[in-house]
Amino acid sequence: MKSNVGGIDRILRIAIGLVLIGLTVSGTIGMWGWLGVVPLATGFIGWCPPYALFGWNTCGVKNRN
Repeated sequence: MKSNVGGIDRILRIAIGLVLIGLTVSGTIGMWGWLGVVPLATGFIGWCPPYALFGWNTCGVKNRN
């Protein structure tokens, strides 16, 4: 798996994931907020399946493993 999620993209994914999970835990939004786990995980891993499917890459380093 080559990294296909770049720096700013990773930071935004992690932030959005944490916000969604935090809002769910606090009871502000419903159970769908647990979907925040997906951007959180892809932000930490640095690889996004839809990006790979469509050939997108926001990572500045092309040959990173």
